[in-house]
Amino acid sequence: MNFFSNVFSGSRLRQLILMCGTLAFGTLWAQNPAGMKPFDIIPHPQDSAIEILMDGKIFTIYRYSQKQEKPVLYPIISPHGKTITRGYPLDPRPGERVDHPHQLGLWFNYGDVNGLDFWNNSSAIPPEELKHYGKIFHDDYSIMTDQDEGPLLKVHCTWKDHDGQALLYEFTTFRFLQIRDAYIIDRITTLEALQEVSFEDNKEGVLGIRVARELEIPSDKPDHFTDTHGKVTEVKVLDNSKVNGDYLSSEGLTGDNVWGTRGRWVRLSGKVDAMPVSVTIIDHPGNVGYPTYWHARGYGLFAANPLGQAIFSNGKESLHFKLNKGESTTFRYRIVVQDGSEMTPQHIEQLVKDFTN
Repeated sequence: MNFFSNVFSGSRLRQLILMCGTLAFGTLWAQNPAGMKPFDIIPHPQDSAIEILMDGKIFTIYRYSQKQEKPVLYPIISPHGKTITRGYPLDPRPGERVDHPHQLGLWFNYGDVNGLDFWNNSSAIPPEELKHYGKIFHDDYSIMTDQDEGPLLKVHCTWKDHDGQALLYEFTTFRFLQIRDAYIIDRITTLEALQEVSFEDNKEGVLGIRVARELEIPSDKPDHFTDTHGKVTEVKVLDNSKVNGDYLSSEGLTGDNVWGTRGRWVRLSGKVDAMPVSVTIIDHPGNVGYPTYWHARGYGLFAANPLGQAIFSNGKESLHFKLNKGESTTFRYRIVVQDGSEMTPQHIEQLVKDFTN
């Protein structure tokens, strides 16, 4: 797995990494620093999937089928078994929205990379339009553990245009932890430019999750959203009887007011089957554009986008982020899933401190 040799040679992983013996059995476990129960990471190459189990139950699955336009984590399930991600388009559930088929699980991409739209690409794009879109191909993975870091899934991907020309290498480490009663995903993604690459300011990016219907913000009116190609998607009014989500940002903003504002973190909370559930995304001061802008919509799209500054500031700021050939940049995010009790701002700040240290 020589893709990893250069990017990760300087990582903080200790020399006690355990690899080959456990991989021979198709599973690997690690005790996390808090002394909690271990996560298991189990590859299923015949299904292009890697399961992440906690106490024998699915927490999430890394899915990398070439039929998808990007690898994703789907579904994501809370400690008490509440599914926090929307089912559509892989596994639609009654009563949920069926808009934006590209919004699947938890993903990482962008809406304008050398003029190509990686964000909106999906099976719904007409063949004659695909030349305007990019696709992320999974190339390789490795599984390892560290006594301090917990279990790690490392993946290598390539960002390509429709003709198969490579723009970027992606090297991502997923770290899985349990801290108190919360499940945690740390995603550390390094993008290496294979040619000069521009990320023009665009609202569609970069780390996104599409949440279950219950975690949406209640709305009594339809809405329309237009992507960068002028394509309009209608979000219809549905039954709101079980919908009770709400955003809270590190700056104290709530609800739809979070969209287009900067913040170090945002929490989305609500109740699923009468149980308190929350999803929190934490930004990292090492990321470009910190603190990030939030592309957080009431209809269930929850995304952090540090690269779309001109869009979110109404032109008062701009970034025009670029990488020259051979240059790289790293994005670090922590995703926290908790249920059964409230994830308070004080708890979040401690998780921020742990992550950024």
